Amino acid sequence: MERSVRSRLETLARRVQRNVAQCVRIDTRTLAVFRVFVGLLIIADVLLRARNFTHFYTEEGVVPRSLAMDLSADNAFSFYHLTTDPTLIALLMGIQILIAVQLIVGYKTRIATILSFLFVVSLDHHNPLVLSYADTLFRLLLFWAIFLPLGERWSVDAVHAGRDPRPSVAGVASALILCQMVYMYFLNWYHKSENELWTSGEATPLIMGLDDMTFLLVGYAREVPVLLELGSYMWYYMLMFSWLLLVLVGRKRMFLVALFAGGHASFILTVRIGAFPYVAMAGLLLFLQAQFWDDLQAVAALVDFDVSRLSETQTRLESVAAAVPYPRVSAPSVDQIRTGAYSVTLGVVLGSLVLLSILSYIPAVALIDGNSTPEERVDDVASSFGVDQPNWSVFAPNPRTTDRYYVFPAETADGDRIDVYNDRPLTYERPSDELHTQYDTYRYRFYMNSVRSGGFSDNDVPPILADHLCETWEEEYGVELTHINMYVVYEDITYDTIDDYENRETRTSLLYEHGCGDNEPKEIQPPEF
Repeated sequence: MERSVRSRLETLARRVQRNVAQCVRIDTRTLAVFRVFVGLLIIADVLLRARNFTHFYTEEGVVPRSLAMDLSADNAFSFYHLTTDPTLIALLMGIQILIAVQLIVGYKTRIATILSFLFVVSLDHHNPLVLSYADTLFRLLLFWAIFLPLGERWSVDAVHAGRDPRPSVAGVASALILCQMVYMYFLNWYHKSENELWTSGEATPLIMGLDDMTFLLVGYAREVPVLLELGSYMWYYMLMFSWLLLVLVGRKRMFLVALFAGGHASFILTVRIGAFPYVAMAGLLLFLQAQFWDDLQAVAALVDFDVSRLSETQTRLESVAAAVPYPRVSAPSVDQIRTGAYSVTLGVVLGSLVLLSILSYIPAVALIDGNSTPEERVDDVASSFGVDQPNWSVFAPNPRTTDRYYVFPAETADGDRIDVYNDRPLTYERPSDELHTQYDTYRYRFYMNSVRSGGFSDNDVPPILADHLCETWEEEYGVELTHINMYVVYEDITYDTIDDYENRETRTSLLYEHGCGDNEPKEIQPPEF
């Protein structure tokens, strides 16, 4: 009887283990596509940031190194903090792009992944004022990817491996990166569930009324508010049941992945939120298992696509990869050390996560120095490398229902008053029908959010921007400024004014008063709306 019970328990344990492994299994072809996608995202991000190179990444701009270091985590890691020379900073950006190319082709992939992660963290810490949840998610995905065999297929590494690639991987590392996506989605749902606007479906139509961050097809979407409400409900419940991304397998999982990808695609076409939809799609890719690739081959056969052409291209690429020099130290002892280091590192990371989770809910005993708890120590290290978990409260719990634009009234030495933010005579009216055009790039909107927050939290972001405007305005226009104020103008969005900004209630808020040079600050009073 005892043997029978034990046998049943062992059978049940094996079945559970097999099912869990299937849920966290990642196809190595999917990892290869993910690797290429991540590399391309790194290149695109560096090139897009380069549009504001002087303004955001050099001492001549509005985010000098001292400010970046003050506003980053203690001991924040950054290669870019090693220099203030613009040429060297540009060189580091070029190196980051080259390492991303190395990642794309899969040459010494794990090294390329680690270096790419460190450079991404470095660039984020070089200017924390232009960051968003997209940057946080990207850092975390790239961090977990360090522990995955991204170069197992379709890479220079695979050609030089001298063995057949593994079809898939399932383990702690694959579970962590998949759980990262589910954790983000589910926690975001939890925050949204605390607000009636989300549970009633009213949030999305109001968000689509934000002119300062919507564009492209949003005008058409606003004309059908019922569909926006339906989309709001659908997204809310998709987030609620996002854990099914892990539980489901095969075509059921593919269908759910397609729903999430479709939601992010709709963001690309309506909301100017930067790279978040693309980063999220990169993370969603990882949920596509062998069934996806089998179905893709079936579709190719159905439409009579000549797969042999892809095979010929792959063969040519493999011959090129085989010709690439591939120095390596291969010995049983070296391989054993490498495997051991990998296991220890992953164990430390996993142990730290467990420790952090436990200590978050129980009183922690201070360490010997009495200044910090184990939880705080773990969190400090995570923050210094940008891998601490945020609260994932994207548009939650309270969706933003106020449009905003900026007016910076300034007085000149001749007594004139102008709006130096929008480069126009002083007025507090809208600078444009489409408020998103007030930002040169999407990262400039994130920067202005930091300016606005700095005005209320009394940090150095607004003063440095004001000083910069005082200096550069005279250089560019030959007009001396004596005083600058910073105002944010709010427009309250209601269901009746989603597409009718002229009838919105409007108000202003003073962020900061500044005196150029030796002038004392003073308020330049705005008109009443």
